[in-house]
Amino acid sequence: MSKERNGARFLVQHLEAEGVEYVFGIPGAKVDPVFDALLDSNIKTVVCRHEQNAAFIAGGLGRLTGKAGVVLVTSGPGVSNLVTGLATANTEGDPIVALGGAVPVAERLKQTHQSMDTVNLMRPVTKYSAEIDSPEVISEVMSAAFRAAQSGRPGAAYVSLPKDVMRAPAPGAILAPSRAPLMGPADAAAIAAAVRLIDSAERPVLLLGMLASQPAATQAVRALLAKARLAVIGTYQAAGVVPRERLDCFGGRVGLFHNQPADRLLDAADLVITVGFDPVEYDPALWNRGRVRKLIHIDCVAANIDRDYRPDIELLGDASATLGALAALLKDRPRAGQAELLAEIRREREGRAALSAKRTGTPVHPLRLVHELQVLLDEGATICSDMGSFHIWMARHLIAHQPRQILISNGQQTLGVALPWAIAACLANPGGKVISVSGDGGFLFSAVELETAVRLKCNFVHVVWIDGAYNMVQFQQQAAYGRDSAVHFGPVDVVKFAQSMGAQGLMIEEPDQIAPVLRRAMAMDGPVLVGVPVDYRDNPGLMGALHADVIH
Repeated sequence: MSKERNGARFLVQHLEAEGVEYVFGIPGAKVDPVFDALLDSNIKTVVCRHEQNAAFIAGGLGRLTGKAGVVLVTSGPGVSNLVTGLATANTEGDPIVALGGAVPVAERLKQTHQSMDTVNLMRPVTKYSAEIDSPEVISEVMSAAFRAAQSGRPGAAYVSLPKDVMRAPAPGAILAPSRAPLMGPADAAAIAAAVRLIDSAERPVLLLGMLASQPAATQAVRALLAKARLAVIGTYQAAGVVPRERLDCFGGRVGLFHNQPADRLLDAADLVITVGFDPVEYDPALWNRGRVRKLIHIDCVAANIDRDYRPDIELLGDASATLGALAALLKDRPRAGQAELLAEIRREREGRAALSAKRTGTPVHPLRLVHELQVLLDEGATICSDMGSFHIWMARHLIAHQPRQILISNGQQTLGVALPWAIAACLANPGGKVISVSGDGGFLFSAVELETAVRLKCNFVHVVWIDGAYNMVQFQQQAAYGRDSAVHFGPVDVVKFAQSMGAQGLMIEEPDQIAPVLRRAMAMDGPVLVGVPVDYRDNPGLMGALHADVIH
């Protein structure tokens, strides 16, 4: 085949100029020119077992590196299988650029094989969706896609690649890399007004959201806490922003149900300062309905206004620069009432941890598993959480000290993300400790990607919490109707499943086996599945009344 530059080679050269290291995907006839061009590039092509999982891996890599992950799939169902992955990334703030094959331009309005209006299909779940309809605009469209995915609040971009355009001669210069515009701090007058509000408040609370976990924002939050020592809480995705030395200011995490110790701080606050917060993380109707207190919104994008979230001051710009400007002006003054409440919450947290370490009995209680995972987290492991009852236990009680050390799906709450994210974590930080966790329900949503992990020689441990039901749905059904419906399923032998994929499998039968089995698994080469039967009898307390104690 001629090496003359066609559209596919031009597109791949653009990807190289953007610094793309991996492309995840599944080939097909409509997109084969691009896969062929990748053979002559420095980019590693990772063949996956399902397009949705390929998007999860790319999105996870985007979250961990800040650079858009790339997924490449064929036309028709290849693209439609991306929808859940792109919706997840777009809601979670994970940069990803998805490339999908398409029929030739002249055939896109015909009822032909795998013809589909994928650009309009993707518009509701992306920040940018477009088709490259001529070779001359390849680099322009790709630059726009990367710029959209990586700037502002990061998210998903989609580009349709008609096969005839990818085969046609492609002139023009490569417009890459695509750099997001640099932003400065918020308006000085608005910052001054915010400082006056904070200084005059008796019970101000800093509510950290997902974008507070970006590296520069995390540093700025930590500098602010060192100066002003404000009471601080976080959503699930803000885990790890508050450093170990400032845990005296930390009230815990909030999300999903309004019944956590941190909610006591939030309820008592006369001022809430949100940083990088999106309402999808914790519905303001749960924590701010009917409140007359002041709100300050710090972000790179304007607030989504509704009746329960209407900030009095919006500090728009680079969040780290804005926080730096605030820190320089704020006074550090004691707030006795908050200090007492924070001390009480910390005593509760330490008491719960001590009790969790002593949990015995089988099946294993979630808090004992959380305790053992906490030890590994403190040793620097990255933990990737799927969605389910276990996710609530972990999100509430695992304390991270590094941003994005715990990966959680909190927007779409998507099943199946953990194992693909573990692959992404291994690629982002080769040699690092990685643990992913799922329930036995969500596990099979992406379990086929274990073969991909084996092929890539990824070293991670995937722990499956086993109870034989979609339990997060089950306990909410039981609370609402007094019974459950359509939540039970049959067992899967985790050890045999692992072996069938070329991986290794282990089982934990009792609490005292957790630590030695996990450490044995982490010492093995390649991915290892670990199954553990879990006692979920305390799960109804997860959605109990405010401050209800779920430890019986």
